[in-house]
Amino acid sequence: MNDRARHLPVNAVPENRTSGAFEFELLNRFQRDFPLAERPYAAIAACLGAEERDVIAAYARLAESGAVSRIGAVFRPGAVGASALAAMRVPPEDLEAVAARISAHAEVSHNYERNHDFNLWFVAGAADSRALDLLFASIRAFTGYEVLPLPLIEEYHVDLGFDLAASAAYRPPRHRGAARPTRPVAVDLGERERHLVAAMQEGLALASRPYERLATRAGMTEREVIDAIARWTEQGIIRRWGVVVRHRELGYRANAMAVWNVPDTTVAEVGMRLAREPRVTLAYRRARHRPQWDYNLYCMIHGRERDEVERVASAVARSAGVDDYPHALLFSRRRFKQSGARMYARLGGTETWMRSTG
Repeated sequence: MNDRARHLPVNAVPENRTSGAFEFELLNRFQRDFPLAERPYAAIAACLGAEERDVIAAYARLAESGAVSRIGAVFRPGAVGASALAAMRVPPEDLEAVAARISAHAEVSHNYERNHDFNLWFVAGAADSRALDLLFASIRAFTGYEVLPLPLIEEYHVDLGFDLAASAAYRPPRHRGAARPTRPVAVDLGERERHLVAAMQEGLALASRPYERLATRAGMTEREVIDAIARWTEQGIIRRWGVVVRHRELGYRANAMAVWNVPDTTVAEVGMRLAREPRVTLAYRRARHRPQWDYNLYCMIHGRERDEVERVASAVARSAGVDDYPHALLFSRRRFKQSGARMYARLGGTETWMRSTG
């Protein structure tokens, strides 16, 4: 077996006749630059010396096991619609019921319990900021608990790719953060483009010509879909086009969100230092929500064991020069939901753009 494949946890790859290095390559190599060809799985098969049907079957097994969330787009934060991280303080006896109701919203993509007084953290998206505000207001109303929206202000590194060849979550040098801080800028999409984004939310089908199926859902031609994805990727609207993995199923069960209260005058400089740390998988600035929440600088660190992540977090803080700022380290305890972002709702079998009214 390939040395890199040895790092893949046994439970991440189902037993089959092509297990091991083959599945490793499917997971690791195609998280970025997934082929934009009429038959992408055939193109992957040609790269790996396999058959198209073997590639499709392997991705199906990996999706069934939970290792693959979907194959598709990771959009640049703020490029399409509006989204925000939100925090809630929920009594332990109500947590599961509240989390279940929040996860039932199609607009909610991630929902976690974390070890903090604010113990429920979720990410929600909508077509615009007003629709997002209405969603948070409705969650407040039906749960009876306060919601703290924490929108992104500045991005230093957001990618969500995992190099499985390393012994822990690690970014190769060419993916270590942006050249400078980036603020969210929404793209003005036309009606046809919005329908394409809606169709892309489910990810690529595991079929010989998945872009043709995507085109049918979007009301476009196969060539128009491929060209649009290529154009958006080139423009940076799509940050990454490829396999989106679930870190827990791949053995990264220790997931910590580190937060600091850094003066606004220096937070960008400090954030860029964090972004250059190879063990930091996300780094960004979010709005404070005073007086309840003073932290404005965030990073994510993933690892296989909690003590490993704690050591890395301390080392990263020292290296980036943030160890003297007020801070907290929030580990995830439970994952209630993890999916791709949904800016659309399905109504009566059709996909409707979720714009606010009034």
